[in-house]
Amino acid sequence: MRKIVTCIDCLVNKLMRIELDDDVIVSRQYLEEPPSGTIYCGPGLIDLQVNGYVGVDFNTFPIKEAEFMQVISALVQQGVSSFFPTIITNSDRSIVALLEQIDRLCTQNSKIAAFVKGIHLEGPFISPLEGARGAHDRKYVKAPDWPLFQRFQKASGHRIKIVTLSPELDGAFGFIEKCVQEDIIVALGHTAASPEQIRAAIDAGASLSTHLGNGAPLSVPRNSNFIYEQLADDRLSASLIADGFHLPNSFLKIALRIKQNNALLVSDSTMFAGMPPGVYHTHIGGRVRLEEDGRLSPVENNKILAGATASILDGINHLLDNGLVTLQQGWSLASIHPNQLLRHTGVEVTRSGTTDLVVFEYQESTISILSVFKNGKRIYAKARP
Repeated sequence: MRKIVTCIDCLVNKLMRIELDDDVIVSRQYLEEPPSGTIYCGPGLIDLQVNGYVGVDFNTFPIKEAEFMQVISALVQQGVSSFFPTIITNSDRSIVALLEQIDRLCTQNSKIAAFVKGIHLEGPFISPLEGARGAHDRKYVKAPDWPLFQRFQKASGHRIKIVTLSPELDGAFGFIEKCVQEDIIVALGHTAASPEQIRAAIDAGASLSTHLGNGAPLSVPRNSNFIYEQLADDRLSASLIADGFHLPNSFLKIALRIKQNNALLVSDSTMFAGMPPGVYHTHIGGRVRLEEDGRLSPVENNKILAGATASILDGINHLLDNGLVTLQQGWSLASIHPNQLLRHTGVEVTRSGTTDLVVFEYQESTISILSVFKNGKRIYAKARP
C-alpha cells in the first residue's frame, strides 16, 4: 500500500516528501513550500558506547540472542539505528568469551549485524588510579599489550573499531600507532595523563576522547591538565554524556562550543537503562539504586554515580531543554558527527541519501520518536504520520 509522509528535514530545515510502499521507502524529495508543523525527520542515531540496556549487560556472559534483540528493540524506540556494544575491563578470558559471543551473534543473525557497526573496547588498558579508573575492576587493569589485543581482535571477528586507553601507560604510543595502522579509532579515557602525554598520544594518532570530563580524578591541576589539553586540541573529537548527571551544563556548553563539529554524544548506558526505579545488584557485586529521575548511585553512597541510564535521545533532549543546542545541532551530535569519526575505519552508517531514517515530533524542546526506518524499511512505528 502506498503512503506519503511529509516531514521537515531537521538538518537542512526543508520540507521533505517520503513515499512508502508497504512500509518501504521508495522515494524522497524536497518540496518548494516553506517548512511548517511539528513532524521532523533525520538520519538514524549512532551510539558509540552501549554497555547494556533494559536489563541486558554486554559484559556478563552469556549474552543470549533474544536478549540482544531485546536491546535492539529498545534502542530503536529511542531512534538508534546503529550502535557499538562496549566491552569494559575484565579478565582476558572473559573479554575473549564476550567478544566471541558478539561475533557469533552478528554472524548468525543478520539483523544484529545490521545494527552492530563495531565493538568498543573500553579497557583493560586504562589508569589504575582511583577516580580515573571509574568503576573498572583494578585487578584486571594493565598496560597496552599488542599481542593480547590481537587475540581480542581475532575473537571479535575483527569487529573492534574503537579502543579506549590511558596514554600514560607503558607502551601506549606504539600501541596507538599500530591501532591506527589497522584503521582502529583510539580514544583517550579513564586517564590521569599529563598534558605532554596527551599531546604525544594525539601525535601518535589518537582521535577521540571517551566521555570527556568523566572517568577522571576529582582533583586536577588548575591551569594545566589532561581535560584542558583534550579540549584545546582540534585533532581530537570528544564524546560527551549529556544525561544531566555526569556533566554540569556549564561544562557541556564549553565543550560543545570549543569542539563544535568534533563533539558527539554517547549514552554510555548500563543494563539499568530503560529499567524501572528500584534497588538492583550489579555484576561487580555492589548494590545500586535507580531513582525516578534516572540517577543511578551506589546504595552505600548516593553522592557518586554508578553508571548511566539515559539513552542518547535523552541526551539530545537534555541539551535542547537547557537551550544548549538547536535541533539541527543536537541531532547532528548523535548522527552526523559520530559518522564523520567512523569514516576512516571503513564504517559509514550515515550518508547522503541514507535509508536509516527517523521520523519524530518536536515541540516544547522535546523530541518524541514516531517511526524508525532501517535500510529503507520501517521497523518501528509509535504512530503513523
